Amino acid sequence: MEPITVVGMIAAFCTTSAFIPQVVQILRTGNVDGISLQMYSIFTLGVALWLGYGVVLQSSPIIISNSITLALAVSVLGLTLTKRRQNRKHALHLVADNTDVAVVSAANEELAAAA
Repeated sequence: MEPITVVGMIAAFCTTSAFIPQVVQILRTGNVDGISLQMYSIFTLGVALWLGYGVVLQSSPIIISNSITLALAVSVLGLTLTKRRQNRKHALHLVADNTDVAVVSAANEELAAAA
């Protein structure tokens, strides 16, 4: 095996495995506050294009590494969208609950003042 092939394999491993810590962190903490949807969207599109390029060239290293990278990048995007949607729903419920409490409190105060 030529040295440049080894360099390519190491590079593919590094760039592909770089997403694993992010996926694990999101799954452990549920925190997606620092994730840029724009960056991951553009990156995911780029990886999908690389995968298509590899398919056209019939290059197994490009196909394999970009398939794995695409799966991980899509995971980060999907988890981020799901968690943010859940957080918004939770925030809306809190606002609604707090609004209900405020309305009831105001009504009770008016009733007490009228009595």
